[in-house]
Amino acid sequence: MIMVADLLPGLKRFLRTVSVNQTRRAMVIRIIAAFIMHRGRMSCLQAAGADRSQPRHRAQVARFLGRAYWVKTKVVETLWEVMLSACATVGLYIFILDATAASQQGKKTENTHSTGNRKRRPRQGRRYSKYKHTRKTCHTFTMGLLITPSGVRLPVYRPYRTRDYCEAKGIPHLTTAEAAAEMIRELKIPAGSRVIVLGDTAYDAKVMRKACDERSFTWIFPCNPERVLAGPKGKRPKVRSLLKDLSLGSLHLLRLQPGQGKYAVYRRLSPHRVGPKAKTRTYHVHQERRKVHSVGEVQLVFSTMNPHPKQTPDDFKILMTNDLRLKPRDIVELYSLRWQIELFFKELKSTLGFHQYQFRQFERVEAWTELVLATFLYLEWHRVQQIARRGLTDKERQWWRNQRTHGLCQAVTQASQKAELDYIATKLENPRGVQTLKQLIRNSYPKEYRIAA
Repeated sequence: MIMVADLLPGLKRFLRTVSVNQTRRAMVIRIIAAFIMHRGRMSCLQAAGADRSQPRHRAQVARFLGRAYWVKTKVVETLWEVMLSACATVGLYIFILDATAASQQGKKTENTHSTGNRKRRPRQGRRYSKYKHTRKTCHTFTMGLLITPSGVRLPVYRPYRTRDYCEAKGIPHLTTAEAAAEMIRELKIPAGSRVIVLGDTAYDAKVMRKACDERSFTWIFPCNPERVLAGPKGKRPKVRSLLKDLSLGSLHLLRLQPGQGKYAVYRRLSPHRVGPKAKTRTYHVHQERRKVHSVGEVQLVFSTMNPHPKQTPDDFKILMTNDLRLKPRDIVELYSLRWQIELFFKELKSTLGFHQYQFRQFERVEAWTELVLATFLYLEWHRVQQIARRGLTDKERQWWRNQRTHGLCQAVTQASQKAELDYIATKLENPRGVQTLKQLIRNSYPKEYRIAA
């Protein structure tokens, strides 16, 4: 943790556009500092003690997250626009969609739902145990990750709300695909830019294609296994039936190497995955232009990594796109970028501790999500500021380009620690400064543990 929260590099300047008063801004800074520097499990207790000079009780943080003004503040939306204006250029934008879940346990936790009962049935002798366990449930969030032409990652989200929760709160219920379509309609990009939307099979939905058509966006989704080709009713073969006529001779070889190609800037790769020793991925693809029922004319790309004579349709991935001009290599390489949102989820959970909350009220969960995404945006903003510095060597600038969330957290921590050492050295130069330091150290302990003077 840190002694003075104001010493986080550029954080107060970054939060300048957020419309909150000074007291609330101090609490936001405290929680963002905890997300970046926490040790172990992230919690309200970690946030309460993030500013050692002004510790708070963990209940104060929980109450702060439960305030109704979070709905009006729109922290992520405000900071998102700040980031977009700072790095907005006309070009190709990649918008990736997926959903992530945070496990929760407790019958009184709001808005939880089960993703399926996969627990094995116990044997007869243990079926009627006296120990009862609460069924595991989760909260689900539909996330979108916009990657700019310069490689900056900007997240947006919509929480999934169950039907019971929506009825109790009087708000409309949205499915995952409907929430994703809403994000597409509200997505802000520079005029004249091109957007390609990527998602898994869950987003191969009519509402998604309609939202993309309204914005003139290109979409690439894996084809639903039940999709059928256009034709008279009762004579519509499945798209997968086209694989029966494929032979090994009709497949074209594609080799993709991470860190190279025209889409390399959209990947945030570790340094060891870039260079001549990087592992090459080999794909065998076949392209066709077909009319799919209820979709229209699309490009279909059949892709596999290990072709063999006894291959079944399940061994192929069928990619479908509404852009009839894209080449098979571009379609496969663009869809491989979808993995960037999986890395984003990993960073949110393993580095920032996004899923480690324990709240009954879902409003607090939404405020928690707002602040963890605000932390992610701050780290991206700090990275952009460092890349733009004059006097950096090419090696130093490339180091900042390669850093993901963990590396950025370490960089911010080191910068704040250095600022603290400079702050302490300045205070030690005069007796009044020494008294200030003594007071800061005394205040770093919670009131109930301070020694009576």
